[in-house]
Amino acid sequence: MIGFDPGLRNTGWGVIDVAGNRIVHVADGAVSPAPGDPLSARLRDLYDGLSEVIDRYRPDQAAVEETFVNKNAASTLKLGEARGVVLLAPARAGLPVAEYSANRIKKSVVGVGHANKDQVGNMVSRLLGGRRLSSPDAADALAVAICHAHFAATTAAWSGNAADVMEAVE
Repeated sequence: MIGFDPGLRNTGWGVIDVAGNRIVHVADGAVSPAPGDPLSARLRDLYDGLSEVIDRYRPDQAAVEETFVNKNAASTLKLGEARGVVLLAPARAGLPVAEYSANRIKKSVVGVGHANKDQVGNMVSRLLGGRRLSSPDAADALAVAICHAHFAATTAAWSGNAADVMEAVE
């Protein structure tokens, strides 16, 4: 399972394995296109970098943090374009893609919907056995993956289909 924290400067990614209620860290990192390049080149580099990560780790599901709208319309639009690429890369690889709001992710990982980045990073590290994470963006991406692991298993259990439960947590 892979989680993504979209950004045009840095898109965090985190891969976990899930077995029952056990979550195991596989890898994490960030794709960081060159900031001086034209937008089209940065989006291409973002897609290529994410595709490379997906090809390398071969996750079976993906989850992406939803974008929030801020006061700067131009920044929001650019973030939306980056997020589109982040949704496209796993979809092109044939992965189902789930989306979660920042509040839902923080609540599922920290227990508080308005937790700050440090709190999220500390809790993700703790949930993954004290692992040192490569960056705050990677920690956020792992939080997305952990949130998805929790919700995918719950949704499958509610459906009453044992096969769905096993598929959701594998």
